[in-house]
Amino acid sequence: MSEDDVILSVVVGSRAYGLDTPASDTDRRGVFVAPTQAFWRLDKPPTHRDGPLPEQFSWEVERFCVLALEANPTVLETLWSPLVEVAAPAGRRLLDLRGAFVSRRAHQTFARYADAQFRRLDPAAPKWKQAMHMLRLLLSGIHLVEHGEPLVHVGAHRERLLDVRRGRLSWDELQEWRASLTDAFERALPRSVLPAAPDRAAVEEFLVEVRRANL
Repeated sequence: MSEDDVILSVVVGSRAYGLDTPASDTDRRGVFVAPTQAFWRLDKPPTHRDGPLPEQFSWEVERFCVLALEANPTVLETLWSPLVEVAAPAGRRLLDLRGAFVSRRAHQTFARYADAQFRRLDPAAPKWKQAMHMLRLLLSGIHLVEHGEPLVHVGAHRERLLDVRRGRLSWDELQEWRASLTDAFERALPRSVLPAAPDRAAVEEFLVEVRRANL
């Protein structure tokens, strides 16, 4: 496979979130399409790959769709990144389809990922960058449940989130903000604009079209 198989490449991480500093790396995530005939062999093509640029990671389109249907936060935020660098025709169709991937199951996955990040924090010596992203994930999840798309660029929340990263909030203040966001997340679910389940049929139709085009 070559880089000609890339259908979508976006910038994610701090630069997409609006949390970048002069020292920030440029993180990229993308989607590539393996030749359809490669799936006819015993040895299947890879489901993901690193590179070629530093901090770049891509999923094969089928794996990407499966993860998006499961409401994987990283994958959903890839679909809504404001910094799109490559969008081939199939990539543009994927972006047009992104509403088909979201559902109320995102509430569970975003909350679970944020909780896992919080549980890894040591109150005696917190990793403040990790704490910042835990809070950002809750903000993103609340926006997704309320508006149908994740909050990627944090906008008005930037300075307070950066204060967390710089260790300017106490542990108690961090706990208080987390509790407030968790409560807001729970209260948002009953009035969510999201459907109960994603549109799996539309996603499968897209995948079949991509496979047929790559025979």
